[in-house]
Formats: sequence, C-alpha cells, structure tokens
Amino acid sequence: MWRSLRRRWHRRQLKDERFAFLFDAVPPENEWVCFDCETTGLDPKKDKIVSLSAMKIRGQEILTSEALNLTLAQDLAISEQSIKVHWIRNEDTVHGLSEREAIEQFLHFIGSRPLVGYYLEFDVAMVNQVLKPWLGIGLPNPQIEVSALYYDYKEDPIPKKVIDLSFDAILKELALPNFGQHDAFSDALMTALIFIKLKKLG
Repeated sequence: MWRSLRRRWHRRQLKDERFAFLFDAVPPENEWVCFDCETTGLDPKKDKIVSLSAMKIRGQEILTSEALNLTLAQDLAISEQSIKVHWIRNEDTVHGLSEREAIEQFLHFIGSRPLVGYYLEFDVAMVNQVLKPWLGIGLPNPQIEVSALYYDYKEDPIPKKVIDLSFDAILKELALPNFGQHDAFSDALMTALIFIKLKKLG
C-alpha cells in the first residue's frame, strides 16, 4: 500500500507529461532493465555520471545487442583516482551527451520496467541527481538489488558466518564469469547474469 501511495504522489509531482510512461501500470511482462554507471566519484551530491550502460532482460535472456551505452560530456576534470577505476579520461568524453540528453534516452529505454543492479541505490541516486531538478521526481520504477537476493539465497536459518556480498565473491559462488574490466557495460552484464542465476536457484 505504501509503495502505491508513494507512486501516486510521484506521479502528481511529474513536471513533464511526456514522461508519464514511467508510471504505466503494466510494464512489459517478464522484463527488467539492468544498469550500471561509472562516475567521477562516490558522492551523489557532487559527483557526476561519466558513462551509463543498460540492458533489458527478457525471461532468461539478456538482450545485449539492444543495450544502451552512453558517455556523458564532463565540464570538470575527472580525478586520477576515478580514471584508475573506469579508465575514462576527459578527452574520451568530448563528444559525449549532456546529462539531460543521456538521462532522457535512459528513461525512454527503461520505461516502467523494474530496475536491477548491484548496490543499485547509488546508481539510482546518481540518475536522480539529474532527474529531480528537471522532472520533479526520482525514478519511480521498482528496484531489485542483486546483493539482497544473494543474501536471501545464502542466509542460514541459524547464521554461522558473515556472508560475503562483494561482487567478485558472488560471481565466484554462482560459478559465473568475471570479465575483469571495470566498465558500465561489463558490470551491467555480470549483474544481469547474477540476477538470472539467482532467479533460477529460486
């Protein structure tokens, strides 16, 4: 009930009716969108999205050929520390999209589908940093956190040890490939694989 009330409240706050499709009552059946952002840092209040990748999951299939891969132009210098993580330099973003252009493409891509991610709260906060001043709302889509799904899968009725929720540990435990490179597309793809595997394991 609380989720329904919150959704209705968000719908009333929407500043641009062109994006009313985000609130469609019935999203495409058996579809989700997994997404990941690379950023200039870890503070959603001041850092910016450098790149964003999103891919649809339909049933047990990851639609990588239809994936959305966006690079965003940067006004400020990307820190050396961030570059060491995602290997994206300022010169790599010269022909990138503006924040609003990128997020508008992202919104049309996801529609009202549930969102899947690893520590999804951070990526959603980065998108909402752009969205809220512009449209007056945060992302209204249902959100599925794969580390929470994994925790539920591993949890013992009588816990005996701490569950390792690191990305590498989850991939290893589920016998899934670790692509190694740290970029938005690879991270989104690995996260989608985790989601599908956990759905199979029930």
